[in-house]
Amino acid sequence: MIQLKTMLNCIDNSGAAVVECVNVLKKKRPATVGDRIVVVVQKQRNFGPESSNNSGIANKVRRGDIRHAVVVRAKKEMQRPDGSIVKFDDNACVLVNKSGDPIGTRMNGEYPYPDACIARF
Repeated sequence: MIQLKTMLNCIDNSGAAVVECVNVLKKKRPATVGDRIVVVVQKQRNFGPESSNNSGIANKVRRGDIRHAVVVRAKKEMQRPDGSIVKFDDNACVLVNKSGDPIGTRMNGEYPYPDACIARF
C-alpha cells in the first residue's frame, strides 16, 4: 500500500535514491504494483568522483524535483487470481516522464513477478 508520505526506493539510474509519494494518480485508494504516483525526490544517489568529469553518468533528477513514477514493488501482499500471494521486502518505484517513458536507462533489483517471492497456500 503506497499512500501519502510513503518513502520508496528508486531502482533506476536516474539519480534518485529515495523518493516520497505525494499523490496517487487516478485512484481514491492506496497504490499497489503497477500504479502511477507523483513523487518528490528526497535523496540523491551520487555516482562517485567520476561523475564530476563528463563520463556520461549524470544525475537526471535533483533533490526536491517532482516527478511521476510507477510502483514496481510493494511490501503489502498481493493475491493473484490463481491463489498465490506475492510480497516484497521493500517499496520501490521507477521514475517516468509524463508520457510514461522511463527517465533512467537501467533498472536494478527484482521486478514485479519473480518466482522466488511466491508463497502458495
